[in-house]
Amino acid sequence: MIASLEQRLTQLEDRFAQLDLVSDYCLGFDKHDFDRFLAIWWADAVWEIGPPFGNFEGYEGITHAVKGILWPAWLQTTHYTTNLRVTPEGPDLSHGVCDVFCIGTTSDGQAQTVAATYTDRFERRGGIWKIARRHVKMHHFSPLVGTTLAAPQ
Repeated sequence: MIASLEQRLTQLEDRFAQLDLVSDYCLGFDKHDFDRFLAIWWADAVWEIGPPFGNFEGYEGITHAVKGILWPAWLQTTHYTTNLRVTPEGPDLSHGVCDVFCIGTTSDGQAQTVAATYTDRFERRGGIWKIARRHVKMHHFSPLVGTTLAAPQ
């Protein structure tokens, strides 16, 4: 019974670690906390955003995507992820899938919504879970014409 409890505890810890990676992606990006954002990825990770932005590899590619393309393109973003399902594939490998809704304002002042699905490959290396690959499937990337997103007064 003890081994079973230890295994179950490890599975829960693993699941929460992977949930934190998904959350830190959103928090790091939205709050412009680059250290938090970069910490979720392995150095050889692949981030497949696809059109209109592209695909990026490793810390150099991810840094370029965030600092050189995405943050300059967005004045503000708020990501919401939901429906996270994690499927263990072994002691050091899991796959995850979740849906994301993002609302924000582009650098030209246009309010936008984005809906997508993230498909992740989580790997544990040296006892630490990080994202090895994230594939983004965009469902829509749409302007909210005539809408201005503004802080409450």
